[in-house]
Amino acid sequence: MSCSSSYPQPPRRTGLPREVLRWLQSLDLTFPVKNVRRDFSNGLLIAEIFFWYFQDDIQMHSYENGNSIENKLSNWSQLERFFSKRNVNISRELIDGTIHCKPGAAEMLLQTIYVILTNRRIKTTHQEEIDFTDRPYQETLPMVARSTASKAVKNNITLSEMLIEPDVVVNKQKIKNIVKIHLQQRKQERVEDPKRFNVKPTLGELAVRHPPPKPVIADDDNSFHYKKSSTAPLSKSLPTDIRSKTSVVFKEIHVKQAERNGLPSSNQHGSPASSLN
Repeated sequence: MSCSSSYPQPPRRTGLPREVLRWLQSLDLTFPVKNVRRDFSNGLLIAEIFFWYFQDDIQMHSYENGNSIENKLSNWSQLERFFSKRNVNISRELIDGTIHCKPGAAEMLLQTIYVILTNRRIKTTHQEEIDFTDRPYQETLPMVARSTASKAVKNNITLSEMLIEPDVVVNKQKIKNIVKIHLQQRKQERVEDPKRFNVKPTLGELAVRHPPPKPVIADDDNSFHYKKSSTAPLSKSLPTDIRSKTSVVFKEIHVKQAERNGLPSSNQHGSPASSLN
């Protein structure tokens, strides 16, 4: 009952499962959770959650409530030392995404902490690949309202992220990855709605593939022709396998051979000796 009085209504549109919200209510945190991204970015409430389970390892007086970059880095550096001491497996991507208020990072971090501390399973599942961009939100919008490449870079790289990591090479790599995701999304849009982008069909798509001509049929008068087909044109040349057909009838021609040297045969005109006598 005390939990319901201190936290009368669950926050709306937090993206957290019901069991995680009830678990947060039972902890009776100092500040009520209204915006998950903003409230957990400085790490103070995260430290307070672990304080309920490890009171000897967490000193709450060393954590300060503030949204400055220095304050966030100070709180999370203490939490990372605690994670290393207690072998708490939380990835660096989740921590960085929570610090910079990336979409879905704080929600995934809280679910991971819930599973670690309560040893319970959550019905909802997350994608194996950690992607803290606004791509899921962009997919819900119509194509005309989706962001351009420059807007995608602006939405997915925060100012605090660039201040903490001033390396130009690292920031260029982040921008390159964001533009790559944006181009993949654009390609998918062209496939889904080719008319809007005036996508013309390729030569292979325009070419009509006709079926091959049907086998040759032999008539009684020993003439051959192709069976008429509505899709394939007739060919004037006979195929090479006609000679192998058994139905072909060949007429035998008798040729009379000529006599040798043009001389008459001895059987018909007699021997040459008798003619001289």
